[in-house]
Amino acid sequence: MGERSDSFTTTGCTWLWPLSDLTGVPLDQVNFIICQAVGLAAAFWFRRSLSPQRVSPALRHAVATLLGVSFIIFCFGWYASHTFILTLSCYIILCKASVHNVHWYSMLVAVGYLTACQISRVFIFSYGILSTDFSGPLMMITQKITTIAFQVHDGMCRKQEELTPEQRRLTVVTRPSLLEYLSYNLNFMSILVGPCSNYKDYIEFIEGRHVQSKLKRLREGSPEQNGWDALSEPSPVQAVCQKLLVCVGCMFWFFAITKSFPVTYTVDPEFLSQASFLRKLVYSLISLQAARPKFYFAWTLADAIHNAAGYGISGVDEKGQVSWDLISNIRIWEIETATSYKAFIDNWNIQTGVWLKNVCYDRVPYYQTPLTFVLSALWHGVYPGYYFTFLTGIPVTLAARAVRRNFRQYFLGSPTVKFAYDVVTWLATHLAICYTVAPFTLLAMEPTLEYYRSMYFYVHIISILAIIVLPSRPRSTKPEKHAQHSNNNVKGD
Repeated sequence: MGERSDSFTTTGCTWLWPLSDLTGVPLDQVNFIICQAVGLAAAFWFRRSLSPQRVSPALRHAVATLLGVSFIIFCFGWYASHTFILTLSCYIILCKASVHNVHWYSMLVAVGYLTACQISRVFIFSYGILSTDFSGPLMMITQKITTIAFQVHDGMCRKQEELTPEQRRLTVVTRPSLLEYLSYNLNFMSILVGPCSNYKDYIEFIEGRHVQSKLKRLREGSPEQNGWDALSEPSPVQAVCQKLLVCVGCMFWFFAITKSFPVTYTVDPEFLSQASFLRKLVYSLISLQAARPKFYFAWTLADAIHNAAGYGISGVDEKGQVSWDLISNIRIWEIETATSYKAFIDNWNIQTGVWLKNVCYDRVPYYQTPLTFVLSALWHGVYPGYYFTFLTGIPVTLAARAVRRNFRQYFLGSPTVKFAYDVVTWLATHLAICYTVAPFTLLAMEPTLEYYRSMYFYVHIISILAIIVLPSRPRSTKPEKHAQHSNNNVKGD
């Protein structure tokens, strides 16, 4: 195979081209999977041989950083320099800028540099986007850079009474050292696909305080410990094995189902001219749902790598078992059974939702929902399809909220009626999701408009009518109480 083909297939190392040729998997994806597999093995070694009881935090920071740098260079070659330039530039801002404005300067530089790289990517790859290109790590680092900048601003500038309880917990009261900053942004566990975690949680993990912070908490109203201080550090092996089984299932689903239902077929001229509206609707639903397992695979594997290193404990569940979901990015069952648009969003790309909520939704005084969707689209890239997806998401979210507030209370009287309501809302939710995210996979404007025309813009029309016709508040005298989830990028139903 010639050099031109290799360079188009990956911007990184080409050593594994024979394996790519043998398996039929694109070289960029082979590089990604191999690095993540090595990362999983390194994570177990990191936990056992470089535990906080054996080595200093500085050594753990250094090893995590060097491994991460090696992975990103292997996968993306010289394009990895973009991540180094952005990280070092924003560290200078963090050290030199006033704490009153450091969060906005960091946001401007990080999102601006990411956007410039996204624009160049359009011209470099001319819509022939690689599944794993250099913008992925850059997107993760943008989240981390802005996260720590806001937390430094909260800890060194704002008064405690001005902060929410979660913001108070995560405040950073001293600027990090260069090694700590590089380790947080470039560590091998999250460099390729994330997810973003809070700086304070990461430092507790490196320094050996992660388990104590999450498990050895005082009983409410009692001076006694909850008992975890008498136990050894919990093993992540079971959690890691469970997540690896999910990864295997996702790989099987991808090769068996996903390849048989390509999303691009929804705008195939022959299909558009011959298929009925119902057939287009069904194919769109199947193909876009079949496309999700590749995201499930990448995020679940990344979660397993963090857990294997001993990072990711969130506390204990209702059964008293240790929960390894602190930085989980998806809840697959909740996604596939979601009966509302909000429930789907809350369980998809969770840590990005947390980031959007922390740096945008909770910070801006007006137009929280539209501005959050705009930032999300800008963060994802400059392909027109991204903006169609997130701008379409605004009326769909508002319409779904209005429908739920006005009608849900009438279907809670009996289990049978409630079940029927759940079935209808499940179908409506997933049809709306597929309609909304189709441009995200089609990327360009022309196929996106072709797809929407073939669907007669039905979700747009229904959403706008619902917003106009339905009152903004329910007529019932007893409004529902809705749980507030910390990972929402859009609050409340």
